[in-house]
This record gives sequence, C-alpha cells and structure tokens, in this order.
Amino acid sequence: MQLREVTGSVADFHARAIPEDLPEAEVWSFEPSHRALVLGSAQDHTVADAEATAAAGVAVVRRRSGGGAVYVDPARSVWLDVVVPRGDTRWSDDVRQATYWLGEAWQRALAALDLDAELYRGGLEQTPWGRLVCFAALGPGEVLLAGRKVVGISQRRTRAGARFQCIAYDRWDPSDVLDLLALDPADRRAAGADLAERATGVGSRLDALRAAVLRELVGERTVH
Repeated sequence: MQLREVTGSVADFHARAIPEDLPEAEVWSFEPSHRALVLGSAQDHTVADAEATAAAGVAVVRRRSGGGAVYVDPARSVWLDVVVPRGDTRWSDDVRQATYWLGEAWQRALAALDLDAELYRGGLEQTPWGRLVCFAALGPGEVLLAGRKVVGISQRRTRAGARFQCIAYDRWDPSDVLDLLALDPADRRAAGADLAERATGVGSRLDALRAAVLRELVGERTVH
C-alpha cells in the first residue's frame, strides 16, 4: 500500500475520484487548509445553518460517502482516506465486512498508544441523531474507546474500488457540529445531551495516532 500526502481545500479533496486501474491500494493522508462541515452524500445543504457556518468561517462541503455530518478542524483531527481497488486482497463484496481490516489497523494503532480500543462488528446503529451526525451512531468497522466512538469510517464504492474515509479527534464536543446545523433550540439541546456520551477523542496524541496508523497501513513507503 502506498501513501500520498495531500493538502488543500476540503472540497477539492472530496472531488478526487477513485482512480481507474489503480495498481495497488493507497492511503491519502489529508491535512485540510481550513475548517469545514462535511455533509454525507444523502444530506441536503439545508442541513447546515448558512448563517452559523458563514459567521464561523466554516466551509460546507458534501462528500460522496454516506453517513451524517462531520466537523473538520485541521488542528483537532486526524483525517485519512484509504482507496482499495477491486481485486486487492483487502477488497470484500460484503459492504459490512469490507471495513473490518481497516478498523483493526486503527485498533492496533491505538494499542500502540496504550489505548485499549474495540472494533464494532455490528450493523449500522440506529440512534435518534445518527442520520444527522456521523459520531452519533456506529457503523461496521468503526472503533471505540470505553464504549465510545473514537474513529469514524464511511465508504464509497464504485466499479473501480472503494474509498474509505476516516477521522478521529483530539476531543469530542457535540457543539462543534451541532452549532453549525439548522436545528431549533430544543432539538439542539436534546441532540447535545444524547451525543455527549457517544464519542470521545485521543487528547494530545493526534500526531502520534496519525504516525501509528500510517505505520500499520503503509510502513515506510511514500508517494507524494
């Protein structure tokens, strides 16, 4: 597996297609140039509060993978995508099982930081706010610490392959994402109370986590 280090806008990064005839799987380690609210492929732009995102200077972008909204802050998150061509040994036709190997790599990376993580092998969890916010529910292959989601993974599949998008935070604060969504005050309070205990972060170890998971996935091989 090869590594590509990518910087730039979140919109440009999401516009990258899964390459046709990719010779081997790749990791795209992404460092965005700005903060963003990234909506899932099925979410309408009206999910975002236009005034709140503009006032906060947060770009609103839609990704091609499914799931709920994700808040991205370059200073507070680790983001990488893994692209797996069909025919690769990691490929699986089973959408649910397709993410397990990747979640296990994150699990080992967390273990290298002395964090005892758990792999979620169930189906897509149904929670009150799971369709709205990514970290409000669990999906196959995602990773937990002490029962709380710490690594989110979504996927997009085409005839060329699969693109898995992964993110982890330094800390989990539901208001980061909820304050940018078009919610009435009562729903925002209810969502905040529900989401507070559903996720967590890795504290000051973000850089160590990025290094650890890249070691698990690509070793020392790098392509810029």
